[in-house]
Amino acid sequence: MYAVEVRDHIMIAHSLPRPVFGPAQGMHGATFEVDAAFFTREVDADGLGVDMGLAIGLLKEVLAPLNYQNLDELEIFRGRVTTTEVLSRHVFDALAAKIREGAFGPGNGRIERIRVTLHESHVARAWYEGEL
Repeated sequence: MYAVEVRDHIMIAHSLPRPVFGPAQGMHGATFEVDAAFFTREVDADGLGVDMGLAIGLLKEVLAPLNYQNLDELEIFRGRVTTTEVLSRHVFDALAAKIREGAFGPGNGRIERIRVTLHESHVARAWYEGEL
């Protein structure tokens, strides 16, 4: 299996209003490094599994509505706890939707799987991975 992985980041504010989160229950900021890996079994005649330039642009596009936002105020997260795991699934779903709409042109058909990893810090990360 081939993989092309690209990276961007988002800066957000949110709270995690449940006792299990201790001091993170209150409003706080976070900067997440976000990796998106696109998996294919084959490459095309040019040797590409996924066009890296398109992948970089697509990740930037799906992250833009989250960047510099208070996630507690966004309708898409109303009633949800925006843990790193929840955010990684959200980004996965947004990328998958764009791919289904044809974001990679002829290369769409090769992409079988995506993994989205959010690095919360240099010692902790979470991801969501799934088939398309």
